[in-house]
Amino acid sequence: MEKITQKQAPGMEGAMARWYARQRASAPQLAAVRRFAAEVTTGLPAGAAVLEVAPGPGHLAVEMARLGFAVTGLDLSRTFVEIATGNARRAGVRVDVLHGDAAGLPFPDRSFDLVVCQAAFKNFGRPVRALDEMHRVLRPGGRAVIHDMSREATRAAVDEEIRGMGLTPLNALMTKVPLLALRRRAYSRDLFARLAAESAFRTCEIRTEGISVEVRLTRPAP
Repeated sequence: MEKITQKQAPGMEGAMARWYARQRASAPQLAAVRRFAAEVTTGLPAGAAVLEVAPGPGHLAVEMARLGFAVTGLDLSRTFVEIATGNARRAGVRVDVLHGDAAGLPFPDRSFDLVVCQAAFKNFGRPVRALDEMHRVLRPGGRAVIHDMSREATRAAVDEEIRGMGLTPLNALMTKVPLLALRRRAYSRDLFARLAAESAFRTCEIRTEGISVEVRLTRPAP
């Protein structure tokens, strides 16, 4: 049986974080982020409170703020806090980006209508604890959406994903190598189901597409 717990991946800092931010800013990727922002916030009331855990460069947080939501971000990387804050400022939207750990969210109970975590969950050292924290800060009826790489992603799917990123040949290669390494840290559908079962959520909905797995979890209304 596959293991669930793993070591916390070190926060991406300095030059590496800035290189990653540049690679995530191509036109095709930003267009995909805009589509995902609209999709993931569908059904939320105007001005709803949204938390993005590990926003990285903050592109998704910015797009959700542009849609009129009150967005907060929390990242383990101080460099990403700086980058995301700057990107929000240049976009003319407010996103409050804080430094912190997903396993200890510094927010009161029932603070958010939506929690989003994209491309980062596989790096958390205490994944069940992170889910419990998401559950705690969600309001009743609120949902958490985790979108990440799947352990079951094929090499062909990875190649196709990178072709769609609009990168130079060198940066495409430099992106592919760590992606294949990260696949070993990623979770399968079955592992995500087990994580949800062990957490306060108890259950989840899972779908896969390409190299990605999306997990939706809801804190039931009383």
